[in-house]
This record gives sequence, structure tokens and C-alpha cells, in this order.
Amino acid sequence: MKVIHATSYSDLSRKAANIISAQVILKPNSVLGLATGSTPIGTYKQLIEWYNKGDIDFSSTISVNLDEYIGLEPTSEQSYRYFMNENLFRHINIPQENTNVPSGLAEDMEAECLNYDALITDLGGIDLQLLGIGHNGHIGFNEPDDAFEKTTHIVSLGESTIKANARFFEDINEVPTKAITMGIKSIMQAKKVLLIANGPDKKDIIEKALYGPVTPSVPASILQLHPDLTVICCFE
Repeated sequence: MKVIHATSYSDLSRKAANIISAQVILKPNSVLGLATGSTPIGTYKQLIEWYNKGDIDFSSTISVNLDEYIGLEPTSEQSYRYFMNENLFRHINIPQENTNVPSGLAEDMEAECLNYDALITDLGGIDLQLLGIGHNGHIGFNEPDDAFEKTTHIVSLGESTIKANARFFEDINEVPTKAITMGIKSIMQAKKVLLIANGPDKKDIIEKALYGPVTPSVPASILQLHPDLTVICCFE
């Protein structure tokens, strides 16, 4: 485990973008596991800036996102497909067909879960997985539970997660209560994992996740067992 303490959010974003850009430059057809939420936005902005300068080429890159809300259209401003399009994909030259986000509208959600796992396997796994962390320790939408969910699955969102995501909606009652999320197995099988955390409110959960017991009650704690984990945090 490598822990990097950033001096500011912009410093965190640059450091994270450096790791991602190095991955793409060294392996142009990398499979990137991508995350949503407020923390990665600065990282994506930095990648876009470097792309516009001609420093990075995403034309051969493939992405697989962690999760999606159940019941939201991809064109909904609150959907994670929309988030990725607006905050990264449409600003760089990654082919749209190379971007993968699980569907929250599939008629057969169990089949969608199986298909998403099969997709990741067919791609040869994830080269670099970007993660944020929730206040309750969730990664993706893998919420605290009695056991680690290994594969892509449907999850009922915890109260703290719903409250945290309410800022993206006009009313907390509009926040979906279920989501489809990549499982722990796909995350842990990624060749590299990059976890980013910003703000003083994330300090306690980072300490629990990185230095506490490995337990499904703190899903991110499983990352202690990953052979190539980099954590970039800023608690200012």
C-alpha cells in the first residue's frame, strides 16, 4: 500500500491524473475502471486538459464504470452514464462504444449483472481501477454488509449513501434507493487500484479502511489485501 498525502484538492486531482495518464501512455489500450461522485471530477478535468494539449490519446482505451442507479434513463442528469459523458467522455477521443456503464434499466437485472462480469472477464480484467470512498466505507455501491459481495449485483443503498448523494438531486426523495454495482471480485482483480479521498470528513473512514480490521462492515477495508494499492488523500 502506498499512501500519498496531497496538499489540496487540486494537488490530489493532479496526482491522480498523473497515475491514470501514465497508465494510458504506457498501455494505450488499457482497461480503466472509472468512478463517479464529486471527488474524481478534478481528476477528469486534469485529464481533459492534458488531452487538449495533445499529451494523452484515449482512442484505444476502454472504460468500465463501477455502478449505476436503478431506474434512471442514461440521459437523466443524475445518471452515472450522463455524469461520465459530461465530465469526461465527450471531452476526449475515447470511442463511445469503448465506454461501458452497467444498465439500470435492463429488463432482466440478474442477466445484466452476469453480462457485466462477463464483459470485464472478456476484456482481460481491469488494468487500473479508480475508486472513491463513501462515508460508510462503500466502494462502488458495495455497502456495509455481513459478507463481501464478489460479483456484480443489485444493492439497496444505505441511508448515509442516500443522504450523501441527495446533493445531486432537487429532493432527497428523488434519490434512487437501489443500484447495480461491480462486485468486490472485479475490483480486487484489477492489476492496480487508485483510491482517492478528499475532505476532513473522510479522514476517519480512511483510517478504518486502511488500518482497521478487514471486514465487510467497512467494504473498502478489503483493499488492504490488494497487491498494488495507491491511496491519495487530502484532509484539508
